[in-house]
Amino acid sequence: MLRILLSAVFIMPKIGFAQSLPEPLNASNFPTANMAEIELGQLLFWDAELSGNRNISCATCHHPKFGTSDGLSLGMGEGGIGLGPNRRPDPKNHPEQRIPRNAPALWNVGADGFTVLFADGRIEVDPERPNGFRTPLDDEMVTGFASLLSAQTMFPVLSPDEMAGHYNENEISALVRTGRITGPDGAWAAIAARISAIPQYADSFASVYPDIANGRQIDFADISNAIAAYMAFDFRSDGSRFDQYLRNEIQLSEDELSGLNIFYGSANCAACHSGPLFTDMSFHAMGDPQIGPGKAERFESHQRDTGRMRVTNDPADAFAFRTPSLRNVTLTAPYGHSGAFSSLERYLRTHTTHGKSLNSYQISDAVLPAMTVTKPDFAPAPNAADYSKIFNAAQNTKIAGGALQDDQIKSLIAFLKTLEDPIALNGGRMGIPISVPSSLPIEQ
Repeated sequence: MLRILLSAVFIMPKIGFAQSLPEPLNASNFPTANMAEIELGQLLFWDAELSGNRNISCATCHHPKFGTSDGLSLGMGEGGIGLGPNRRPDPKNHPEQRIPRNAPALWNVGADGFTVLFADGRIEVDPERPNGFRTPLDDEMVTGFASLLSAQTMFPVLSPDEMAGHYNENEISALVRTGRITGPDGAWAAIAARISAIPQYADSFASVYPDIANGRQIDFADISNAIAAYMAFDFRSDGSRFDQYLRNEIQLSEDELSGLNIFYGSANCAACHSGPLFTDMSFHAMGDPQIGPGKAERFESHQRDTGRMRVTNDPADAFAFRTPSLRNVTLTAPYGHSGAFSSLERYLRTHTTHGKSLNSYQISDAVLPAMTVTKPDFAPAPNAADYSKIFNAAQNTKIAGGALQDDQIKSLIAFLKTLEDPIALNGGRMGIPISVPSSLPIEQ
């Protein structure tokens, strides 16, 4: 009883808090587990058979060693070899460009509060749509997806720079190149045919989905559903010290409590990083540096990434990006939508100034393996990334808070470390499979 009362003493004072403390996550926030489906999804997640050239798996860019990201500012998908910061261009198949955005971590992406996916929100819950969500394919999106997360997994396999490969390197990339995505002769069907041809997968799908056992062909929605089930289970994170604190199970240190008060009080971080998932699932222009090729077509010379505006076409959304979850954030470097900062401390210093530190940014803060690029990695000028417009957009963001002092940064990081989950420190709940049905190598 004394321990509970002491814990309550630490939780109760909220005077000066701009936002109240969230309720802790619990089992009701996550989908019910079907272990056979989850185990099938695990194999698919780690199997390079889903990539055009059979050389990249989902785990390449979302590896537990790097907090379910890839340890790079901007990833290197197709044309890369190696893992994490050691990934490098394949001299026999050089990448065309870096992947334009930082690979997001996957913690709690299956939770019921995750309603927006990707940094620009191009996949999001929409009750007015037949499937209940909106995607870039709109009405061409085939049916059968069990969740928003399942719909998200459909897209990396279509990206030439991520998993599909380029031009006519393989049958998948050729279909993507000609715009043949859906239907019986599209790219998704071609990937499903690959999986169906592997006996172990065919048997597993038949045991998990009864209508497949009764004769229906495996389609990519089935693959997506299994992968989503796996991610929702393996990357569930609700056992951090902060969760224990909210449950009155432990006390936090003085430095951690100081950081908590800064987060929910003077810095007002929780205005955006709200709730138990530490995200409002909304979009804000915070003035983060833009590096890399940006979201430009190959024929365009600029290197801008206007974020949410690419989805809405609303100038008010320019340079606004979805608030990322902060679960296990201390394990998921680099930081920012383009991964511009390898250090959480340096990122916080810039992020809290609403763009006022843009002019002092140095590309040396990023983690970018050497490679030949057609556009410079750092190009802030108006005809490239256009830092002046990024700054102006940030000035229009009505979020309280401001630059932090050294002691505040230290305390804030101490608090953010309480969001680390032992599950994350151990690489997830299930670990890395010993082998996959395709017999392709697994990236350890």
